[in-house]
Amino acid sequence: MEEITKDTYLKWYKDMLFWRKFEDKLAEVYIQQKVRGFLHLYNGQEAVLAGALHAIDLTKDKMITAYRNHVQPIGMGVDPKRVMAELYGKATGTSQGLGGSMHIFSKEFRFYGGHGIVGGQIPLGAGIAFADKYKGSDAVTLCCFGDGAARQGSLHETFNMAMNWKLPVVFICEDNNYAMGTSVERTANHTDIWKLGLGYEMPCGPVDGMNPISVAEAIDEAIQRARRGDGPTFLQIKTYRYRGHSMSDAQKYRTKNEVEEYKKLDPINQVLEHIKENKYATDEEIKKINNEIKDKVKECEKFAEESPYPDVNILHDVVYEQEDYPFIK
Repeated sequence: MEEITKDTYLKWYKDMLFWRKFEDKLAEVYIQQKVRGFLHLYNGQEAVLAGALHAIDLTKDKMITAYRNHVQPIGMGVDPKRVMAELYGKATGTSQGLGGSMHIFSKEFRFYGGHGIVGGQIPLGAGIAFADKYKGSDAVTLCCFGDGAARQGSLHETFNMAMNWKLPVVFICEDNNYAMGTSVERTANHTDIWKLGLGYEMPCGPVDGMNPISVAEAIDEAIQRARRGDGPTFLQIKTYRYRGHSMSDAQKYRTKNEVEEYKKLDPINQVLEHIKENKYATDEEIKKINNEIKDKVKECEKFAEESPYPDVNILHDVVYEQEDYPFIK
């Protein structure tokens, strides 16, 4: 892993603040009904992605996650304008407007979704890692899921196979305390989700998910293990989401005081404070960064607003290979 320097902190601040503002804009246009369907926002969890991106090799490593998946592809290299266009259902989107919020995807940048089925990506992540091992690549796959998905039976089947075959995959539980509105305490006899790895003798452990340094160090260790051919790792990265499970969530399962307490640990503020304490940037330079990010979000919104909707024929083109399919009328 590269050394964590002044440039690292400035990049983390720029990236995390952009992701936050990008999704704040999505929440705004969702209320205006410009984005439809479900919308699951990542606010508060940005340090997990920031730390992960510092640890991986963006030229070959891969990522797969659940439906809270708007900012991960941006971090992997996807143009954020195309991500916003996808949420708008526009033809310029990552899946030509046909995937929407829960199904962002980019083969080019090795981001494999975006999955609406809870835990559905866990065996798929192992499958991607299996393909790399089969082809002799030393690439590693990060397979992310929430604390609710950790209760799926497919996780256990996947963990068993991944350890048997020593697959190059890092399983990451982004534990934000709630599976929709159900707390971790109510879904299992223990809250130490990382201990699920012990049953398979899989290296595992908890990580502070509000600190990108802790995340980067833990994921780097796991990646190095996978590249050596020693198999998978399971990390419970403890984080928190400031918004509801989705935009329709009334959040009656937690108090405002609880949310405010976690906001004191906001990863963006932590990074900004470090930048200021170490004089990595002046107040004027920070203000300039903030303004640049506002402009960048506006560009994304303008691009999505002005992009065309996909042609109706594409509904058939992406489903049927046979051009004269007899049931198309």
